[in-house]
This record gives sequence, structure tokens and C-alpha cells, in this order.
Amino acid sequence: MNEPRRLPPVWLMGLTNALFGFTGGFAVVTAPEMLAAQGVPGGHIAVITATVLSPGFWAFAVAPMLDVRFSRRSYALLFGTLAAAAVGYTVFNHAHPAMVEGVMLAGMVAATLYQGAVGGWMGSLISKDQDSRLGMWFAVANTGASGLMILFAGSIVEHFRPAVAAGLVGGAMLVPMLLFLAVPAPGPDRRLARESFGRFWGEVASLLKRREVLIALTLFLLPSASFALTNVLGGVGRAFYASRNMVSLFGGAGAVAAGLAGSFLLQPLAKRFALRPLYLGVGITGGLFTLSLLALPRAVWTLGLAMTGENLFQALAFAVGNAISFEVIGPENPLAATLFTLLMAAANLPIVYMGYIDGHGYDWDGVTGSFLTDASISIAVCLFLYWALHCWRRPSDYVES
Repeated sequence: MNEPRRLPPVWLMGLTNALFGFTGGFAVVTAPEMLAAQGVPGGHIAVITATVLSPGFWAFAVAPMLDVRFSRRSYALLFGTLAAAAVGYTVFNHAHPAMVEGVMLAGMVAATLYQGAVGGWMGSLISKDQDSRLGMWFAVANTGASGLMILFAGSIVEHFRPAVAAGLVGGAMLVPMLLFLAVPAPGPDRRLARESFGRFWGEVASLLKRREVLIALTLFLLPSASFALTNVLGGVGRAFYASRNMVSLFGGAGAVAAGLAGSFLLQPLAKRFALRPLYLGVGITGGLFTLSLLALPRAVWTLGLAMTGENLFQALAFAVGNAISFEVIGPENPLAATLFTLLMAAANLPIVYMGYIDGHGYDWDGVTGSFLTDASISIAVCLFLYWALHCWRRPSDYVES
């Protein structure tokens, strides 16, 4: 009888997701700051940033490669190195916006596939009772690494020569992959890649027949807990009489602290509630928090409370979503990376389209319209999904995770 594989602590496995957080933080804040310093108009920067972030909801189309031919560790090493190289090259040479857009788009594709590879790898190793802990640490790694990149990369770019800055920033991104040495890597599926791509759409169709996958996709695709206001609040500082420095403080260090707090809340909450109702509870509670902000004065501290709260709820929702994804994957799933990437893509999509909807709400009635739009849609969708879960429930859905 084979001895069971000895796994490292779950927190260490979760921290492998830090490279994805580093890339996201660079793409959202550091790269736009560098482009702005080159005199690129804000509207153009917004388009570039949206394009760079878009692989978060379409890169799943090539995710089947992660489950065939080579081990998931090999794919993680490959795509992690490519993501770090893209960031390093952008630091070294960011004079041309088109180049930044193309290189960082490729880097974000690599980072997304990296996350899929490590998510499928780690998720297929753990037992059911570890889903919540791994989901929490995946979220902590993402938020913490993104915050570190936001806080330090700009200063590094400003104070060091381009080649040195590129080496420091890109090299730091490679550090999380050292954790791979402590994690056993199952052997690869040796089938041809084209067979996996051919099977993928058939697998998607069959996955939709699996009740737990269908429920997870429904929870993620609908705007139940997207908290897209986190991407809107940074642009409405004037409505709260907040200076640019205060907005940066709330959106930088404040958002990171709130994100970490929200991520760590998962573990105690998961001990009391099943994951799917908990996900909807986060959406409803966060929506009520958003509505309560409308009763507060338009002041700097209100904006700080709004940005802190929205980031906290979004981080908690991401952590619960991670845990649900790991639960759906289950141990030793041959398509774990494909499924994890698909579920993450579904979770990212509402953030994009709710951003447009919240923007229309702002056009309708300013900050009030944006808050009302986001909160009312989220609460209504959560109530509907809670009713649907009640209709579909089985005893296993409402036991503690």
C-alpha cells in the first residue's frame, strides 16, 4: 500500500498565488502610473488597462493545455516566468503605449494561466475539509502581493536605473515559485494537447450536467457579490471633497488592509455557514452596507469608509468563491486546472459588466445612482439565488463546510 503524500501547510500552498497578485497590482496601478508619467492621456490609459485585464475572463479558452502533456508545476513555472518577464520588460522599456499594452496583455494571459495551473494543482491535492483554508490563503496571497507591488514598485522604478528596477521587480515576482519545492507535483496527463482541446467543449457540456458546477457558475456569472464599485470609487473623490493623495491612500494601503481583513474572515465564517449560502450572505450584507453609505454626509471619511468596506466585502467574496471552486474541483481531478480557470473567469466577468452598469447609474444620478444601482442589483440577485438554492438544495448543501 502506497504511503499518502505528505503535503506542506495549506497557508504555504495558498501563497503560491502571490505571483498572480503581483501581476495584477502592476497592471492596475504601476503600469498606468508609468504611462501617465510619459504624458499618455487618462482615457487612453483606461483603455489599455481594460485590455490588459481582459484575459481574466477569456483566457480559460486555452486552459485545457494545463491538464495535459506536462505537469501543472511545469506549466506554472513556464507561465510564471513569462509573467515576470513581461512585467520586467515593461519596467525596462515603457516609452511606447502600444508596446506596454501588447507586452502586458501577454503577461496577464501568462499570469491567468499561472493561477489556473497552481489552483488546479493545489486544489487537486487537498482534502474537502481544507477547501476554505486554501481559498482564504489564495485570496490573502493575491491581495497582499498586489498591495506590495502597488506600494513599492513605483518607488523602485523612480529611484533605480531601468535595468536595475526591471531586475528587482521582475525578480521579486519569481520568489513565490520557490514554494513549489515543498509541494508534490502529480505526474502529467500524457494525452496529446489536441485531444484535450477536443474534449474540452464536451467536458464543458458534461460539467453543466453536474449540479455543483452549474450552481457555482450561476453564483459567479450573476452579479451576486462582484462589488464592482471598488473600480468606481477612485474616480469620484471630488464628490466627497477628497484630495488625490487621500484617494490614493484609501485605494492603496487602505484597500490592502481591508482586503486582507476580508480574506481572513472566511475561516471563522466557514465554520458556521455552508459556502454557497455564505457567498450570497456576503453579497446581501455588502449591498446593505452600500445602501447605508447614502445616509452619510459627502465627506472624506465617508469615502474612506466606502472604499474600505467595498474592498473588504469584495475580498471576502473572492475568498469564498475560491473555496467553492476548490470544493467543486475535488481531489485528484484530471481537469482541475481547466475547471479552476473556468470558474475564475466566471467570477471575474460580473466585475467587468457591472462596472459599465454602475457607470450608467452614475450618469443617471451621480454617486447616489451608482450606489443604488450596484446595491439593488446585487441584493435582488442574491435573494433570487438564495430562493433557487433552497429549491435545489440537498442535505449536503447545508452542512457545515
